[in-house]
Amino acid sequence: MAAPQTCPMCGVKILVGIVGGDRVLFSAGPPGTRARLYARVCRYVDKPGCINKDGGSQTASPNDYYNPDLPR
Repeated sequence: MAAPQTCPMCGVKILVGIVGGDRVLFSAGPPGTRARLYARVCRYVDKPGCINKDGGSQTASPNDYYNPDLPR
């Protein structure tokens, strides 16, 4: 099992070393990627201590960004 890292800024847990890439455990919803975490949270944080400042090695897809207008 991968060792989780917890971000001191937002409290999200990131499982590092998972086959297929790091997995982010959000407080609600399914697990995601570092790119999704960056697209929704980290790019707005300007504080030292964020453990996902660059979004990892993945690029964010259009579905990674928060869009409140999408039907549920």
